[in-house]
Amino acid sequence: PKAHRRYCCLKRPLFSSFPVLPQNHNVVRNPSLYNKPFVESYEETPLLVAVLTYMGYGILTIFGYLRDFMRHWNIEKCSVARERDEQKDFVPLYQDFENFYTRNLYTRIRDNWNRPLCGVPGSKMDIVEQVSHDYNRTFQNTGKIMRDVINMGSYNYLGFAENVGQCADAAIQVTEKYGSGVCGTRCEMGNLDIHQEMEELVARFLGVESALTFGMGFATNSMNIPALAGKGCLILSDELNHASLVLGARLSGSTIRVFKHNNMVSLEKLLRDAIVHGQPRTHRPWKKLLIVVEGIYSMEGSIVRLPEVIALKKRYKAFLYLDEAHSIGALGPNGKGVVDYFGLDPKDVDIMMGTFTKSFGAAGGYIGGKRELIQYLRSHSHSAVYATSMPPPVAQQIITSMTTIMGEDGTSLGADRLRQLSENTTYFRRKLREMGFIIYGNDDSPVVPMMLYMPAKIGAFGREMLKRNIGTVVVGFPATPIIESRARFCVLAGHNDSTLPGTRLRESRGITRPPLTVGGADCNPG
Repeated sequence: PKAHRRYCCLKRPLFSSFPVLPQNHNVVRNPSLYNKPFVESYEETPLLVAVLTYMGYGILTIFGYLRDFMRHWNIEKCSVARERDEQKDFVPLYQDFENFYTRNLYTRIRDNWNRPLCGVPGSKMDIVEQVSHDYNRTFQNTGKIMRDVINMGSYNYLGFAENVGQCADAAIQVTEKYGSGVCGTRCEMGNLDIHQEMEELVARFLGVESALTFGMGFATNSMNIPALAGKGCLILSDELNHASLVLGARLSGSTIRVFKHNNMVSLEKLLRDAIVHGQPRTHRPWKKLLIVVEGIYSMEGSIVRLPEVIALKKRYKAFLYLDEAHSIGALGPNGKGVVDYFGLDPKDVDIMMGTFTKSFGAAGGYIGGKRELIQYLRSHSHSAVYATSMPPPVAQQIITSMTTIMGEDGTSLGADRLRQLSENTTYFRRKLREMGFIIYGNDDSPVVPMMLYMPAKIGAFGREMLKRNIGTVVVGFPATPIIESRARFCVLAGHNDSTLPGTRLRESRGITRPPLTVGGADCNPG
């Protein structure tokens, strides 16, 4: 068959000559592709901790069934949505297992999420205090404000989401000129000159021929992947890809195969199998092979092995879709993401995707690549054709923050914040390890997962940190594996010695670091 003839022309695999190591060992298999050391660590869950974690979930499950029994016989009041008795013969609206987890496990620690903020999400923030009198089913505001809570959970990596400074001033001026919204799609009456200016700037920032922007980051993935792949195509997706990538792949109608996280042996095996066997039943060659990866994985704190992925992509004539939601603006010497971090050519990535919701302090997303690709998406992407255009103040926020990062504003503010973020990341990760915590991910990733493991620690850790005036994000099953619950810290450029651990140690060594300033004001006034 044709697929077999293609396989016979393949050379020896790049990575399969190496032994397959357990997933928690992230060993670089082709160091010649890297211009600097690439180190990631994933300590395996200790056996005793794993056993105790399973026991904890088991006890919670037993008590959950006991409480459901009491609710069924009206011994305990049931306050959650459920089917009415007269509808028992209909198809159930609520799935029992999903409701079981929500009412018996999630509700117990629900107070750790959805906390209302009332200020700028800078290095410090203000949180509205709330209480619950019905075991976290509902919440009431007390009217008190928790001031200057250290922000360790925001994606405001470079501090551009601020209410003073050049970004805020420029957004105000654009609001006065264009208004707050467009009320139309790009292809109708919603295409402003500021949108075209923004897209030209994004393309120049990324080093690609052209770029297309969208008003929603999630829709950038979920609505554009279906335009790029369809029936007869094969999508090779990292097992830890974001939900927007997973949704986009499913909506495309393509065949989806998942490879182990950052495991090049697993990816290459899928690529070779795809070429050898072709499509199921017919064994015809796939119309398109699309590799989908992220720059920084937001739950693992790991960085994609992009040099190795590109080597495989070139070898097997596949296309590469790179999601830089967390890495763009936060990684690399020039803040241009994971491509800049590894010193690679942007043209080696076929589809460069990213969002403006993090380092740029705005909203929406972009796709960059060849001019033909962008022209195709302008007329085939649902998000481009049917979605309302990005509000002008948001577009101006992106333009101002991006030009600042590039240094085109005439200041060194962007470079200073990038350097500060890198230093804070290295320092914070090192101090947590010195304290004895188990930390996941790459040493250069500003996303820092700290392992908690046990379910009881999820809620307890979040509450105790807030008591100490530190706001954190805690994550558990099903967002993570059942025995890998964690706290996820996000390091910001605005953090200084007063907001990171180990301050006394640094002061004793005479190491001090003043906060970044913008026009005489703290860069994170929140």
